[in-house]
Amino acid sequence: MFDEKVLQCFLDNQLQLYPEKVAETPEEAEDFLEECMAVVVDSVREVWEFFEEEGVDMEGADEEEILEAEEVFAVGDGRYLIVEV
Repeated sequence: MFDEKVLQCFLDNQLQLYPEKVAETPEEAEDFLEECMAVVVDSVREVWEFFEEEGVDMEGADEEEILEAEEVFAVGDGRYLIVEV
């Protein structure tokens, strides 16, 4: 479900969401992300739709604020990893 680029993104940036590392290897990252029911979306619009579906109050938020949410990780190829906490 999670390709190498997504797993590396999480490994490199996990401290933006957690106070200490929760995974050291791609295998650990994949297991963790599966347990968290993390999702990968293909665009900023899909990040927005995900938050709407989850009932997150985004009143007055703009695109930049949504992408700066600590649970949103920019994969670097236009996709975003969203890790539910």
